[in-house]
Amino acid sequence: MKTKNIILCAILSLAGSISAMAQPGYTPSKENMQSRETFQDDKFGIFIHWGIYSMLADGEWILHSKNLNHKEYAKLASGFYPSKFSAKEWVSAIKASGAKYITITSRHHDGFSMFNTRYSDYNIVDATPFKRDIIKELADECRQQGIRLHFYYSHLDWTREDYYPLGRTGKNTGRTSHGEWKDYCMFMNNQLTELLTNYGPIGAIWFDGMWDKDIYEDGMTAKTWNLDEQYSIIHKLQPGCLIGNNHHITPFPGEDIQIFERDLPGENKAGLSGQNISPLPLETCETMNGMWGYRIADQNYKSPKTLIQLLVKAAGKNANLLMNVGPQPNGELPAVSVERLREMGEWMKIYGETIYGTRGGVVEPHDWGVTTQKGKTLYVHVLNLEDKALFLPYSGNKLKNAVLFHNREAVKFTQDKDGILLKFKEVPTDPDYVIELTFTNELNK
Repeated sequence: MKTKNIILCAILSLAGSISAMAQPGYTPSKENMQSRETFQDDKFGIFIHWGIYSMLADGEWILHSKNLNHKEYAKLASGFYPSKFSAKEWVSAIKASGAKYITITSRHHDGFSMFNTRYSDYNIVDATPFKRDIIKELADECRQQGIRLHFYYSHLDWTREDYYPLGRTGKNTGRTSHGEWKDYCMFMNNQLTELLTNYGPIGAIWFDGMWDKDIYEDGMTAKTWNLDEQYSIIHKLQPGCLIGNNHHITPFPGEDIQIFERDLPGENKAGLSGQNISPLPLETCETMNGMWGYRIADQNYKSPKTLIQLLVKAAGKNANLLMNVGPQPNGELPAVSVERLREMGEWMKIYGETIYGTRGGVVEPHDWGVTTQKGKTLYVHVLNLEDKALFLPYSGNKLKNAVLFHNREAVKFTQDKDGILLKFKEVPTDPDYVIELTFTNELNK
């Protein structure tokens, strides 16, 4: 992930030539289109940022933010031994939250690979005393428990000499010579081939870091990142594997999902998501506390109510929520994170039907809340209302029935040409007061 000021500098320079970086003539396969539907139905995933940076307990950007020498930083690997890592415990805790998929950092900006790769000794099997491929263990456990697995993969690298010319970040990590950019592109493609060959079916590749380079810098062209070849490799190896790129601009051909960082689609409170909303499946990623990677000083965890409402708001905006957890250096998920996962799961056991398999509702999001829908049913999620009545500006379908979702108690309503007025016995309570509306005909949007 990245800091706001870096992204804001990069967006304008990227936007002008992005169309030239597309996968020309890309037509999604039947498998890809089915994967998109499955992705949208899942609605909820867990992000995992984990690497040797967890040992310094100050977030995943510490190599850059502290201007560390990358050769000294690499020595962390020789002491990385996450003795309490258990893929089974991770997946079980995540499954208990109601999440349907996991997106894990296979390689972050520090260049350390969390999987067994032939193309670099700087990986968890060859460089650490742990000697275990945690990605393989996680992939096996995800299949065992029925959780889909996605891979985060960094386009930028703060350590490799063939990542040259250097980008906006990682300039002070001690690199004094340079290799060839074409070799770096080949390295990435080789690693992606491994990830899509050795670990079974993968739901998505989640790219990050393209914003690091100015595509006009040092005579570079719009083809700098060689995405045409890279995306073609992915779609050929696994046609059902989706591609998302956290570049903070409108997606272009070859990408299958659109990502929004720390913001819901259409919002730009964090300054990272000002791009137009595409017709692709949408996903917003957010931290459970303040950081992505483990930071010992960051105990500012969002409340269960806030997390549940983030999930509901995302669904109401027709998007998935990818909620982050940063594991500790010993391999355990932080206890507070596990507790938040459990609390979200308890809510999903009751209200999951109003989230899974839905799309954003015919009533647009408002300050009071959002709606989700499937078939003839509209779920009204009241998140912030101080009145005992709610007007819905929708009149395109005859309302047959209105009930509280959790206990099936009837809700009084009137309907006219202007819309629907719902009348409650009491002011709706937190974190989500859900009314199920059943209409005569299928809902369209």
